[in-house]
Amino acid sequence: MGLLGNELAFARALTAHEHESVMALGNRKLYAADAHLLTEGDRSSHVLIIIQGWVTVSVATDRGATRLIIGLRGPGELLGEMAALDSHPRSATVRALGPIEAQVIAGDTFRRFLALHPRVSGLVIRQLTFRLRSADQERSALASLTVLQRLAGRLTELSRAEPSGPYAPRTPSTPGPLLAGTVVHLAQDELAATVGATREAVAKALRLLRDQHIVRTGNRVVEILDPPLLALLADGHQE
Repeated sequence: MGLLGNELAFARALTAHEHESVMALGNRKLYAADAHLLTEGDRSSHVLIIIQGWVTVSVATDRGATRLIIGLRGPGELLGEMAALDSHPRSATVRALGPIEAQVIAGDTFRRFLALHPRVSGLVIRQLTFRLRSADQERSALASLTVLQRLAGRLTELSRAEPSGPYAPRTPSTPGPLLAGTVVHLAQDELAATVGATREAVAKALRLLRDQHIVRTGNRVVEILDPPLLALLADGHQE
């Protein structure tokens, strides 16, 4: 399973000249926390390059109002490229986790640029391929893993996020008390959305992890007390 792209972010893979040329195609825009940068089903075709901040990428499920978070994207990430390339409705909703700064580029402008710059076009194809493989892994996990396994895997992944990410460990320079272990900052309903489960099922799984002293929970906080054991559970080993 993987919400965070392990590949180099699109903008960071560009040469200095390519980066300058791509950014010159659009305009910088600020978004407030919780704003929808892109909306599933919308017919817009512009693309976004995240400059600062993190967003969730989610899709609707068969349970109506319930949404499944399929990605977390941060600085340097390209978003909205599918609708720009195929002119179909947006396939997912992108929501700001906090204040966002992004470069907005019109879809037709972006397509023309790619036609003239094969290497940059190759980077976009690489990103699409990587995300497709990741989506396949997510579907496989939903079909074959228990909620406990999926939750353990997700917590393990987020606990290894880069220090600048939205779920980085607390350090003495960050607000709030310094906790002993790595900390993931997500509410239970948000965790549920990242593993395709109900809030009740995730609460039960967290209770099991707490009983085994693998995690400690608080308000929008899960502290990882035993990372190796959590990783074993993610791989299917039972306590």
